[in-house]
Amino acid sequence: MYQTLVVEFFVKSIRSRKHGSSFSTVFLATSLVVPVVAQAQDAPVLNEVKVNASADVPYKAEKSASPKITQPLVDTPKTIQVVKKEMLQEQGAISLTDALRNTPGITMQLGENGNTAAGDTFQMRGFSTQASTFVDGVRDLGAVTRDVFSVEQVEVIKGAAGADIGRGASSGYINLVSKLPTLEDAHEVMLSLGTEEKKRLTVDVNNKVDDSSALRLNVMVQEANAAERHVVNTQGVAIAPAFAFGLDTPTRVYIYSQHVRQNNVPDGGIPTIGMEGFYNANATIKAGAKVSAENFYGSKQDYEKVEADMFTIKVEHELNANTTIRNITRYGQTHIDRVLTGVNALSVNATTKAIEVARTRQRLDQTNDILANQTTLNTAFNTAAIKHDVVLGLELLSESQLTLGTTTGSTTGTSATTVVLNGQTLPVYASLTNVYLPNANDALLVPYLTGADTDGKTTTTALYAFDTLTLTEALKLNFGVRVDRYSTTTKVGTLVTGGTGGNLASHAGYKVGDVAQSELEDSDTLISWNAGVVFKPTTSSSLYAALANSETPPGGANFVLSATAGNQANAALDPQKTTTAELGAKWELLNQRLNVSAAVYRTENEGQTTQDSLGVVSQEAKTRVDGVELAAVGQLTNFWQLSAGIGFMDSEQLDQRSRNATTGIVTVTDAVRWTPDVTASLWTSYTLDKLTLGGGARYVAEQKRVVTANSNLAVENMPAIPAYMVADIMAAYKVSKNATVRLNVYNLFNEDYISTLNNSGARATLGAPLAATLTAQFNF
Repeated sequence: MYQTLVVEFFVKSIRSRKHGSSFSTVFLATSLVVPVVAQAQDAPVLNEVKVNASADVPYKAEKSASPKITQPLVDTPKTIQVVKKEMLQEQGAISLTDALRNTPGITMQLGENGNTAAGDTFQMRGFSTQASTFVDGVRDLGAVTRDVFSVEQVEVIKGAAGADIGRGASSGYINLVSKLPTLEDAHEVMLSLGTEEKKRLTVDVNNKVDDSSALRLNVMVQEANAAERHVVNTQGVAIAPAFAFGLDTPTRVYIYSQHVRQNNVPDGGIPTIGMEGFYNANATIKAGAKVSAENFYGSKQDYEKVEADMFTIKVEHELNANTTIRNITRYGQTHIDRVLTGVNALSVNATTKAIEVARTRQRLDQTNDILANQTTLNTAFNTAAIKHDVVLGLELLSESQLTLGTTTGSTTGTSATTVVLNGQTLPVYASLTNVYLPNANDALLVPYLTGADTDGKTTTTALYAFDTLTLTEALKLNFGVRVDRYSTTTKVGTLVTGGTGGNLASHAGYKVGDVAQSELEDSDTLISWNAGVVFKPTTSSSLYAALANSETPPGGANFVLSATAGNQANAALDPQKTTTAELGAKWELLNQRLNVSAAVYRTENEGQTTQDSLGVVSQEAKTRVDGVELAAVGQLTNFWQLSAGIGFMDSEQLDQRSRNATTGIVTVTDAVRWTPDVTASLWTSYTLDKLTLGGGARYVAEQKRVVTANSNLAVENMPAIPAYMVADIMAAYKVSKNATVRLNVYNLFNEDYISTLNNSGARATLGAPLAATLTAQFNF
């Protein structure tokens, strides 16, 4: 009965446009129902997927959930970090970004100059990884901020991984493992209240139907204001139902889906004036004070609406004790419609002498679709004295991204240009506002849809094979190969414009306001591989050496090809090629309760475009990243949990040159943007009877923005994001067998730091200040 009440209230919250009132209703109803039920019955806490079950060591995973990784993590020749739900719950983590803060070598990005990136935007070991996010081994596209309400664990696989996942994967990939039904009756409800009016409810209900079938339902409702950010807020609801039958039998079928709705006011950041490292040639602007962290430079018309739906069928069949075949079919669609105001150039008003900032309206209306089918065969057999763990697979993919064309600008102002759309002449304003006194009530127009859309599609057929050969108890060899045949088509619409700077002259037969259509195509075969050797000095330790590659074709991240010479997405270019060499060691200590690892690696990405002094384009540029990573995860005692990691990176850009077509000046790039030399993370907790105390910290060294050789940093605006360290603490008390109360305090010392900076250095987003969340958790 109680499950029905929760679901009914949740459905009402989805239908309601007033998320605040709907959340309050759900929150109140659940808070009344849960304590009564919790006292009335006992049931086990929901367990994680069996492949990763380690009930007595909450932070530590023994194996990956991926069928392509057949060996225990200690015997796998690559760096893999698994962030389990137990640690995420202790930390009060709610998003993928929160989860990834537990692994070194990952940084977040803001976007290009006037444009703000949407969704999860990050890079790992010096390379962009936002297009290498997977759910249950299937690529997950879309500009969405991913919630972990229905995630069992997050797996971070580092190093070139083309043999695992195909295109891209220059520095690895992220795999989210979904919560699926199990044969136990277990239920979990978490209610959270926090500073900045944060409210969040998650429900995880698993019911056994019969001896081989079960239902599971995960629900999330939340709303919160951004700390110290006037107007900015987030609102979201999500549901993830799942049904499984054939559990504990040779044939298992899982049918599950996930549906997310977000209705946010996005954050375009604040100007960097007055911050450490800020520079402007104008003396008045250079001497300007910092703006308030609460300043909002958009309007209440800014919005971000996200709809993400995913449908999955997974079938597993054991042919015999050593052979299992799996098939997973998924259709997913993500749509984002966002209007956001970014801040750009600063100027001094000639009349008032006030410092003003230019505001640019940005609109993103984008739909991503994916249809995937993956069939994998796992088998084990012997040839003479050699044991083989073999994986064979076939993957069929159809992926597309449709981005609607929009105007930029479209704000109120005193001077305006015009744009012709559908025969109408419409104003496009350039807007200035006092940098210290922005008005969120300014009536800023929504950018127009122009019809100049970009529609990209890629189809892929891939075959893959892996084999781990156990030659002796102390020596293993690992090999893998994947062959991808892809075909990419991009249809591009170009709005025909007139006047100075217009493109009418290059579009014969068109008139101003028309949309000229063009189409680009590319197809090729990618071959990816990996090889590794593992030597085990003891049964609980390993030394390994590994070599792997990946390839990234033009338009591989978003299926958008370009006809521009020198553009990395030009269809005439060869795929970029990345190679990673890694040496490492892993130890299982303290009766296999603590895993300690060390790795040293070099990753090189070749085939990047560069120009000589005559402007001739070639693919001779490359990026090189050398690094060392150390990690420890598990238990120090039965009551003391630990997860710690530190990464050191030395990155450089080689032979990267660009020529200014007007001046002829050649600029040389010799460093990699947003790649700190040191990143570190720590989380630990200790249980004293009913009380658990925990805490941790994360450190990110300076991240360079200016990467041009021989630059005078004294006259460069915001040449870097300064280093920072943030500390968090947690206290949890087990009120009863079924109820726990937890307090999380974030940014304990109220560190003032820049979280992300745009590529021009004009604007930044600040890290969240001191904040707290109180959570009541019920298991019954």
